[in-house]
Formats: sequence, C-alpha cells, structure tokens
Amino acid sequence: MKISEMKPQIFELASQAEKEIMPQFEKIDKIAQANTIKVMQAFQDNKVSDACFAGTSGYGYDDVGREVLDKVYAQVFCTDAALVRIGFVNGTHALSTALFAMLKPGDTLLSATGLPYDTLRNAIGIEGDCHGSLKFYGINYAQVDLKTNGDPDIEAIKKAAEDKSVRAVLIQRSRGYGDRRALSAEEIGEICSAVKEVDPSINVMVDNCYGEFTGEHEPTEYGVDLMAGSLIKNPGGGIAPTGGYVVGKSELVDKAAMRLTTPGIGGECGATLGNNRLLFQGFFMAPHIVAQALKTATFCAAMMQKIGFETSPAPDDERGDIIQMITLKTADNMKKFCKGIQSGAPVDSFVTPVPWQMPGYNCPVIMAAGAFVQGSSIELSADGPMKEPYIAYMQGGITYESGKLGVMMAVNEMLG
Repeated sequence: MKISEMKPQIFELASQAEKEIMPQFEKIDKIAQANTIKVMQAFQDNKVSDACFAGTSGYGYDDVGREVLDKVYAQVFCTDAALVRIGFVNGTHALSTALFAMLKPGDTLLSATGLPYDTLRNAIGIEGDCHGSLKFYGINYAQVDLKTNGDPDIEAIKKAAEDKSVRAVLIQRSRGYGDRRALSAEEIGEICSAVKEVDPSINVMVDNCYGEFTGEHEPTEYGVDLMAGSLIKNPGGGIAPTGGYVVGKSELVDKAAMRLTTPGIGGECGATLGNNRLLFQGFFMAPHIVAQALKTATFCAAMMQKIGFETSPAPDDERGDIIQMITLKTADNMKKFCKGIQSGAPVDSFVTPVPWQMPGYNCPVIMAAGAFVQGSSIELSADGPMKEPYIAYMQGGITYESGKLGVMMAVNEMLG
C-alpha cells in the first residue's frame, strides 16, 4: 500500500482529528520553546564552536567536543556532570552502567515503579542467568508496584526504603511495554523526596528513556541523583547515529565512566570518530523533534479513538513520554497496524513486519521501524509483544507531517 492509494475517508478522519487536538498542539509548542531556550543557553554559555566538531581517533585524548558536550548536557539537565558517549550501544547499556555506579555486592536495588523494562531485567538478574548481571555480583533486588491507577505508592516505597541494604532506588519514567502511564518530572520528585526522607544517603536513579523534553522540567531538577537515556531516542534529535548518556552527581557519573571503559581510565578516553557534530546538532534539534513526536502521538490517539480503539494517553491527556499505547485486541489487528506504520515510513516502506524472538524479550515481538538510524525510537515506529491484549506502542516522528501520514496509513490498513 502506498500513500497515494489511501482511501478518501482517511483524509476526512484526519481533518476532523486535527481540528480537535489543536489546543494540545499549542501546549506542545510552548514546551518546545521553553526547552529550546535551555539548550540554546547551554550552547552559548559553553562556547560551542566549529572546533568542537572535529572529533578524535585512537585513545581519544583531549577531545574538546566531547568535553564541551558533557558540559552542555550537564547544564541542560541541571546536574554536576554528564557522560555522553557513542560507546553506549543502547539505552539499556547506559542504564546498567549507571546502576553499577551506585551499587556494590550485598546492596539492594529497589525499583519504585514495579517491574522494569524487559531488556533491563536481564541486566539486573530478574530474568535469565546472564554473566555479569547485578545478581551475578551479589546485588539484590526488590520492588514496589505502582497503584492500580498508575500512581507511585509513596508509603510503600518509604517502607521498603527502610531496609538498610537498600542503597539505590530505580524509577522508570516511561510505560515501557506496560499498561501504565508515564510519570511527570514532578511525580518523580515526590518519589525522590520520600526516599530521601527515609535515608538521604540512598541514591535515586531515573530511567529517562522516551521522557526527555516532553515537559518544561526534567527529573534531575527535583533531587534525582543519577539519570540515563539513549541518544537514538529523544536527546539525539533523530540525528545522533548511536550512543547514550548518564547525568547526575559528579562522583556517580565518574563511577559510571569507570564502568563504561575501565577503572583508572573512566571518561578520559573514548574516540568520537567524527561524530561530535551529529551529537551536538541532534541535541540542539531535540526539543523541536520531541514536539513533532508528541504531536504525532496525540494525532494517533485521536485517530484510533475515532475507529473504536482504546488509547493511552488519551488525546487531551498530559504526556510524560513520547509513547502512544493502543489496545488492538487481536493479533491480526496488531499486524495490520504495524504494517500500516511501516508502509508510511521513508525507509523500508515495502517491508512487512512479522513477529520474531528479539534478544532480551520473553515472547515474540513485532516491530515496524523504517528509520534512517537502525532502531531509532525518535523516528516513527510501532512495536509490541505478541500476547493479549495485543497492545501496540507507537513512538516517534521526526516531522509531524510524515508522522501524521504514517498514522493515516495504519488506520487505512486497519479499515481494510
């Protein structure tokens, strides 16, 4: 199916949906403006120049661009330090590096938002028996589930934090593959305050994947000690080719750097191989690109509701991440939706997504992703586990106009 072959009724549905969500678009544009000011200020304060884009090879000593980019990230996220590296292979790598920075054998990691995202479970040791997991090194795990309405269970978190072995608390901001809502930076701040009330020495870490620039404030503005994410999601702006980041207290970021490379080297090495300009430019674009993704998600929610499917967030809900959840009810609907999203992509539009057993997941997953950067979640994509109630998780859209067309193609496929 090509864009030129869409049914006329899809264009009419799209026109109706777009008129209804204009108030949400105005809010999204306001957030993008506020975040652009923060990023611009950091670029200017840290004197970003053409010399920062050169990059290094070999050991990567004295990489000016790498050092300045760390400072820019730290300023935007209001932290002491940052570690922004192409050496992070994905978001899970950045997150597990941050976890090891906070924990030692005998300690307990407490998850305050229920079961973590699928791929992180292997790193922690909740599932699988992977060499080098937290469990492998004698680090224990405990969790507090969210309330049935998706709110953090503050009292239960405080009680669990009273265990003297708890040395770190993990907060997952986004919904991941869960039927839950994303948390706002302010809600994360409430969890952080509750933990610090019990024991100020417990470090609080946030998995901020999919959450950067979705609001005017970040979790690190509310007392979070460490935060990590992926550059092929929000902060890479659809331009960064790979990588991840860790931001937070200097001592913890330094420990994360020792884990990423090796003790005694830390963040002093790591060639950037000519990628600095892409990382700077992607971060500069990120507030605008995230706004495009938020608009695409809002449009998707409105369109899917019009054809009778349950969505979360609803079109007029506040958003804490770029993910749009659609409950599709059947395996056939799941395949049709993902096929439509794929056919609306600029890359590999002719490919039909099929479920497969992806590494790190405990059931087959279907994924539609026609991206310029492989696996880029800030570019339009849709995926989900092939199990009841067959929920698709759509995210991304580096331009609203193209994201809108992708959603329209999905709806066209669903209506046969």
